[in-house]
Amino acid sequence: MKEKNSLNNETLLRKFAKGKNTEAKETGVQNCVIYTRVSSKEQMDTNQSLEWQKKYCDDYARKNCLVIKGYFGGTYESAKSDERKEFNRMLKFVRASKEKISYILVYSLDRFSRTGDSAIYIASELKKVGINIMAVTQPIDTNSHAGALQQNIQFIFSKYDNDLRRQKTIDGMREKLLRGEWIGNAPTGYEFVKGAPTQTIIINEKGELIKEAFEYRAIGMTIEQIIERLKVRGLTVPKQTLAEIFKNPFYCGKMSHNLLNGELVKGKHPALISEELFLKANELKTTAGFKVNKANDNLPLKVFVKDADTGYTYTGYLVKKKGLYYYKVNKIGIGINRSVKIMHDKFQEFLKKYSVENLHFEPLKAHLHYVWDFCTEANTGEKKALSLQINAIDEEYFTLRKNHAIGKVAFDIYQEFSVLFAKQKEDLVKAYEKLDQKLSNPKELIDFTSRLACNLPSAWACGDYYQKQTFQNTLFPQGVVYDVKIEHYRTEKINSVIELTSQLSNDSGEIKKPVLSNFEDKTGLVPYWLKLSNFIEDFSRIRKLKAFMEIKQLA
Repeated sequence: MKEKNSLNNETLLRKFAKGKNTEAKETGVQNCVIYTRVSSKEQMDTNQSLEWQKKYCDDYARKNCLVIKGYFGGTYESAKSDERKEFNRMLKFVRASKEKISYILVYSLDRFSRTGDSAIYIASELKKVGINIMAVTQPIDTNSHAGALQQNIQFIFSKYDNDLRRQKTIDGMREKLLRGEWIGNAPTGYEFVKGAPTQTIIINEKGELIKEAFEYRAIGMTIEQIIERLKVRGLTVPKQTLAEIFKNPFYCGKMSHNLLNGELVKGKHPALISEELFLKANELKTTAGFKVNKANDNLPLKVFVKDADTGYTYTGYLVKKKGLYYYKVNKIGIGINRSVKIMHDKFQEFLKKYSVENLHFEPLKAHLHYVWDFCTEANTGEKKALSLQINAIDEEYFTLRKNHAIGKVAFDIYQEFSVLFAKQKEDLVKAYEKLDQKLSNPKELIDFTSRLACNLPSAWACGDYYQKQTFQNTLFPQGVVYDVKIEHYRTEKINSVIELTSQLSNDSGEIKKPVLSNFEDKTGLVPYWLKLSNFIEDFSRIRKLKAFMEIKQLA
């Protein structure tokens, strides 16, 4: 009796013992979940190993009498981070499940995680609530210290292997960038040529609009105003995206990337804009050495006009007491001031020099159509010739590289001719790109050009600040100079299309509508000084001006 009371006391007192009972509890049935994953979408799409992983885990659960309470993963998730949707959904389930989960089954430990110390921590936290990670191809008893150590070592080696792969990938990507090849998606305005033997990036239709956006920015237009103009043209760009586009040197032929460690590399892709235009567009930012050129409808000639004697640009200012604006050369020792009335009146007189009489409108259109046809046909032939020259250089360069590889050409000779071939090809590609301007709706564009030629002074006078700036830069791409001694403008270069319309009118005093029956006869309508590539490029400039100006300005 005394012995029985002693046993009862022992049982009752055990309730006050601290710490967990380490003796194994036989529950009869144990539950598990299965987690499978692959590293890439390509592996998932081709079903590489997902079904195989699931089969191995199912077989292990059946042989060990484990009840499967759920499947997780079944998709591509990178194991270099534990911020994974399916992975976290699985962890949440096993921790909150009312039916005790004893195991997470995975094909191998690297399928669970490749994060090293983070994976060790997660495994430790799961073990505290009685959940073990079991790799069915690497079964380890993690209830012993030796087993837990072995599992932790495998987690660390998985991370080490992942780091090695990552470094190899980064090195490969950096080498690709250094060769001038882009990685990732093509920037807005560009696209990859699918199926090309080597990486080929071309400018698409959006690219032409992005180019115009740079030009708008360069003359002082705000991002909001540019967005509205692009929207009218059919391109919707968020403000932040457009701001990033303006800061991306990819558009002027250079590549910037975090993997290049602060370097800029010349890309193999075609430049959308010149480096000068890129820098000019970015001068609008408040950075050292640059001033914001604020729009002022009263001073459209500011910066555009230079002094004939000194070459310094005119700036502008307001005399508040008089309420009048003036232009001036803002340099010490140069006392040049002119009222906006004088300079604007003189500029309109200057434009009249290149204007055509309204009665010549129809004959002028006919002439431009004939010149257009001539240039289009000649353009096709010239582009074909340039394309053949580019292919010939590519073949010569390939032969050079092959001979160098087999030891027939010394390294110094190889380097010398590589530079020569690269320069020759660059020049030919630039010439080809100038001819490759896509000018749609020639009839509508020629009609606009003819109206413009008949209304140059009034078209300029009716525009706002940005329209005047675009107008000025279209007609006089190198700007104009003003000679204060004779109160007169002059320029070294004028848009060749406007120069042609002016010459057609000035040579004979009138423009007669031509009557021609074949292509050969059209050569007489094309003056000797008219360079094909310049004519096409200048027509392209007028197309952009057309998008900027309303027809009512040319009425």
